[in-house]
Amino acid sequence: MPALACAAMAAAALTACGDDSGTAAPASPAPTTSTTSSPPKDSPTGEKLVLRWRKTGGIAGLGRPGSLPEFSLYSTGRAVAASQNTASRNPQGKPTEYRLKPDAVRRLLDEARAAGLGRSHTVGSGQVADAITTVVTVGDATTRVVQPESQAGPEARFLKRLDPAAWSASDQAAKPRPYTPAKTAVLAGPATGGTVKNWPLEPLGKGSQVGAAICTVAQPKKIPATGGDVAWRSEGKTYSVRLRPFLPGESSCQDLT
Repeated sequence: MPALACAAMAAAALTACGDDSGTAAPASPAPTTSTTSSPPKDSPTGEKLVLRWRKTGGIAGLGRPGSLPEFSLYSTGRAVAASQNTASRNPQGKPTEYRLKPDAVRRLLDEARAAGLGRSHTVGSGQVADAITTVVTVGDATTRVVQPESQAGPEARFLKRLDPAAWSASDQAAKPRPYTPAKTAVLAGPATGGTVKNWPLEPLGKGSQVGAAICTVAQPKKIPATGGDVAWRSEGKTYSVRLRPFLPGESSCQDLT
């Protein structure tokens, strides 16, 4: 009992007086819950897709997996638009990067919601075979505008606002420039003839399935010049190849499905 009492008194003394230097021990801080803060909304690491549109349908099967959307707008004000050049050598065209000022981005998104694009719905009849449909995503909402040229509603009218050629210079933070991707998807399919060359990069047949194509990833500077008149031999098989630049936020073939 005396030993227990002495121990208790010693503990009390340490609590009250700290160490033998005479300085009171600081109170222990209250436990806190560890949280991971989100990156700033408009920083490059926090860049988010806020609006996109693409064409789908038609006899040619537009908008298939691995195709490049016609227009993508991000929270930073960056926009990437596919070229309208549909030449057979470069069916996706060369994308162009634009930079909108923050106020212009806010106005554009406000106009999209005012046009009804903030909720998922379909405009026009879905019973038309092979109809070309414009699919617009705003946040989590998806709107399908069937044959937009024949629609007169606010959704179809708003699509004209997504033509960068119509944007005023005062709304743009920088001049348009060619979009330079960090990576490019190489989409291999059945060979359609042409001059046969040996593919110098990762085997074309050992990638991921994206629609009807096999997808591998390559650095843009390492990809040889290609086109519709060139077929590529890889591990004893011959393929046709089309290239699809990765957009902001995309990093693997799975992002293209």
